[in-house]
Amino acid sequence: MTNQAFTENPAFSSHTRNPIESGIFNVPAGFQVERLFTLPQEELGSWVAIAFDDKGRLIASDQGDKGLCRITPPTAGSNEPTKVERLDVKITGAQGLLYAFDSLYVSVNGGPGSGLYRVKDTNGDDRYDEVVKLKDIRGGGEHGPHALRLSPDGQSIYLVCGNHTRPPFEPDEPANPDHTSRIPTNWGEDLLLPRQWDANGHAAGILAPGGWIAKTDPKGKAWEVFSIGYRNTYDMAFNADGELFAYDADMEWDLGSPWYRPTRVVHATSGSEFGWRSGTGKWPPYYVDSLPAAVDIGPGSPVGVAFGYGAKFPAKYQRALFICDWTFGTMHAVYFEPEGASYRAVKEEFVSRTPLPLTDVAVGADGALYFTVGGRGTQSELFRVTYKGGESTSPVDAHDQKCAELRGLRRQIESYHSGPLKGAEAVEFLVPHLGHADRHIRYAARVALERLPTSLWQARVLAEKNPEAIITGAVGLARQADQSLQPKLLAALDRLEFGQLSEFQRLELLRAYELIFIRTGEGEEAARWQLVAKLDPLFPSQSDAANRELSTLLVYLRSPTIIRKTIALLQQPSRHDFPVTDELLARNRGYGGTITTMLASFPDQMQIHYAFVLRNMKEGWTLDERKAYFEWFDKARKWSGGASFQGFLRNIDREAFENASEKERLAIEAFGARKPYQPPPLPKPAGPGQDWTMADLLELAAQGLKGRDFERGQKMFAATRCVVCHRFAGDGGATGPDLTQLAGRFNVKDLSEAMIEPSKVISDQYRATIVQTDAGKTLTGRIVSEDEDSLTMVVDPEDPTKTQKIHRSEIDELQPSPVSLMPKDLLQPLNRDEVLDLLAYLLSRGNKNDPMFRK
Repeated sequence: MTNQAFTENPAFSSHTRNPIESGIFNVPAGFQVERLFTLPQEELGSWVAIAFDDKGRLIASDQGDKGLCRITPPTAGSNEPTKVERLDVKITGAQGLLYAFDSLYVSVNGGPGSGLYRVKDTNGDDRYDEVVKLKDIRGGGEHGPHALRLSPDGQSIYLVCGNHTRPPFEPDEPANPDHTSRIPTNWGEDLLLPRQWDANGHAAGILAPGGWIAKTDPKGKAWEVFSIGYRNTYDMAFNADGELFAYDADMEWDLGSPWYRPTRVVHATSGSEFGWRSGTGKWPPYYVDSLPAAVDIGPGSPVGVAFGYGAKFPAKYQRALFICDWTFGTMHAVYFEPEGASYRAVKEEFVSRTPLPLTDVAVGADGALYFTVGGRGTQSELFRVTYKGGESTSPVDAHDQKCAELRGLRRQIESYHSGPLKGAEAVEFLVPHLGHADRHIRYAARVALERLPTSLWQARVLAEKNPEAIITGAVGLARQADQSLQPKLLAALDRLEFGQLSEFQRLELLRAYELIFIRTGEGEEAARWQLVAKLDPLFPSQSDAANRELSTLLVYLRSPTIIRKTIALLQQPSRHDFPVTDELLARNRGYGGTITTMLASFPDQMQIHYAFVLRNMKEGWTLDERKAYFEWFDKARKWSGGASFQGFLRNIDREAFENASEKERLAIEAFGARKPYQPPPLPKPAGPGQDWTMADLLELAAQGLKGRDFERGQKMFAATRCVVCHRFAGDGGATGPDLTQLAGRFNVKDLSEAMIEPSKVISDQYRATIVQTDAGKTLTGRIVSEDEDSLTMVVDPEDPTKTQKIHRSEIDELQPSPVSLMPKDLLQPLNRDEVLDLLAYLLSRGNKNDPMFRK
């Protein structure tokens, strides 16, 4: 092992509140932050996961090929160096670490092969000498295997994986008593209308269950799927009462769309489903067959989490869940309040700085909070947070007796999610809880019943009089029964009077209808017309959520009035169905500096939903309705959103146009109702340019990122053709990453490196692939969609419409390209001031009032 020492550990004052000045932290009063170690990147890489071993030392892992390190932190307040040892262990690509059962468990993402590994010291010399792969995990990259946690009873290990990772076993595999699931494995997309994949192809073709949490034994032999429906949860943690919480990612490219879901912390109960589906298919939080978030966080990139148990902090921070956001450089403290059988939560900013690409967090035996920054090749450091204020830091009892009885009932029901089936005895216990007032208890009872043959419980459900029991039971039967039961299910729901139901019950009822048709088929024409007659008068209603589900159902049922009614809603003035708060302004500066400018560019999500569902109607249009529909896109294209927003609008437009008849298409174009988008001419730099180097840029930035010209920086963003591939502040192409929040994760050095040496660090999400065909042809591009038979590539990084479909039978070799799609000489035509203005523009997040532009 190689030892290295680092002696600098300056404390940063808690009362400093200026996040613009490099190195200054925002923390609550009384707290301080120490930098313990700055990694030499060439030797140690960039740390993305940390965990304490049994001797109070940190184990840290590099995201790439630099392996593991062991860190002995200095005593707080001392001048001792931070001791860092490079471990001689053949493990790389670790994104989850757990010391348990006298072993170090490692969740490997790529490296020697994705999977769960056990690393041990077999001879007691304090050196790991044995590496055993316990389980192969099918997946990798930034949405692959992630964190590990020890179960509350200390007997099992929990693993969380992102949505590009297959479950530990497939539902159609031969029966294996060691492979079980707490949620029935007939999981599906459960979308009533056709979805659109992401407009840029991200996660195209990836289906349910999405990201998942599973538990296993110390030997990695028995596997049980515990919770599903995540996008890309990186970490999770158990509270003092044994309840599991996970911090799930948003899809930032969806921002502005009705299917956008913010990053959020969820209560991951047994058998839970959180409804991530690729592209437009994401479930809203009110779906009866899923569970909601405990708290929405907002745009960001979730990474490490840890409860504050054991920290020498004031009481509320000891009980908090600390969650790290890589993109915005913010660690939040999340406070949970029991509510029924679950929790609701609020968040508070705890640590922030610009830049601060957080990666992981853990509480040490010394009562301090440790966190790392780095990831994706950025500069990595280790920090420690301690409390020096006047409040008491005495240990608190983090258990919470509020609502303990309801949580106990939920857990009793959840005991039926695993183990031997209990037949009639289970039905007698579970069916009454389908009508319970608490959503989590109803959900748990349904999941338990779905493990049993429907013949044991369908008669009980169909005879119920409680609306909740009828709806929840019908959902379970629809998910597990065959088409023959559809008439009885529709008849049971027909007994419910829509006007007598609560707002949430109405949404549950509409979702139950959807699931009946999704799972059991379209059914008889008479039943369709009967339901149209019932639902038509209800649309539009006063509820946006009800209107979303009613319009979806009525389009599916081909209502004769849905086109006319929905076109009328599209022609109304646009509005915004979420509040513009100060926090939203701060976290989305790319939309503009004032509420007025933000409102002008924010989309009307209800109108987007109406346009989205209406694209499926092939018949029943008048010419005026067709014209009004396509003219709506002229308004919608002025709105701002994530990197895929404009692409989604184009795809909705395209599909609706394709669903029109040939005669209608001719008329639509003849009347000018539909025009293709034309990018404006790109400006030219003044120059003269030169062959810029990293040293040149760093020297320039050190002297000149003051008094810059915002407009010229914006012009250079276009002149260098960056705008063709990258969105910034709501404008630009989408083949490359959205650069609006670049300053939250890159400093000047990182940004300069990305522009001068773009191939040095390439994100998995944007990496090109080289395909050699058996005919000797070579193709290079980004894979945007693939299935068992073929893959489709974007072969022109400046034009996502230029694609090439290749059948797998024609492929001789497929390998990742070592060369970035981003050209390396894009700064070459620029002069000194143009380079500086471009740097300032990129670091400003689109804020023309940034101090860099003050004259």
